[in-house]
Amino acid sequence: MAAGAVLALALWLLLPPVGVGGAGPPPIQDGEFTFLLPAGRKQCFYQSAPANASLETEYQVIGGAGLDVDFTLESPQGVLLVSEARKADGVHTVEPTEAGDYRLCFDNSFSTISEKLVFFELLFDSWQDDEEAEGWAEAVEPEEMLDVRMEDIKESMETMRTRLERSIQMLTLLRAFEARDRNLQEDNLGRVNFWSAVSVAVLLLVAVLQVCTLKRFFQDKRPVPT
Repeated sequence: MAAGAVLALALWLLLPPVGVGGAGPPPIQDGEFTFLLPAGRKQCFYQSAPANASLETEYQVIGGAGLDVDFTLESPQGVLLVSEARKADGVHTVEPTEAGDYRLCFDNSFSTISEKLVFFELLFDSWQDDEEAEGWAEAVEPEEMLDVRMEDIKESMETMRTRLERSIQMLTLLRAFEARDRNLQEDNLGRVNFWSAVSVAVLLLVAVLQVCTLKRFFQDKRPVPT
């Protein structure tokens, strides 16, 4: 009986779920994106979201002077949910979501020279996923469930999935932080090299002027006989 329960669990994990009236729409996947926002420009993105879910959005400015940008988030009905001015990063959660397209806008119109490198990430947590996760326990009989402790297995799998998703999110954020720090170091290195070259040029110029001045002092100023 334990082997039958394990086989039923494996089949449930491998085969796609079938609902009444055909399969439902595919789940919306999490995503991340890095783009270059030119100076004096505004760029918007649209993300579809299901109803009664949780949407978490996080952004970071990882390159450009000032490391700041304006950010707005609007609902599918056009309601302004978040508005931030000249921020380097931010994390916002919408719960529950409405069915439709959410609008995320990044504005760099206040900058006339510097372009910005922006990273943002979208994370979805659908409440329907928890309900669908209960369906795999129905693939076995109650007595078989007792033999292999299906509830314990389900709890362990859900805990593992949550921890893996959190680990992926943290690794993505660490990559964004590393990119921002690297860009800052490269900018600082460029400034140090530039001002070092200027200092060397000034020192050489002063040295040449000093030599010319000393030579002028020791030159023979007696009139030349005619």
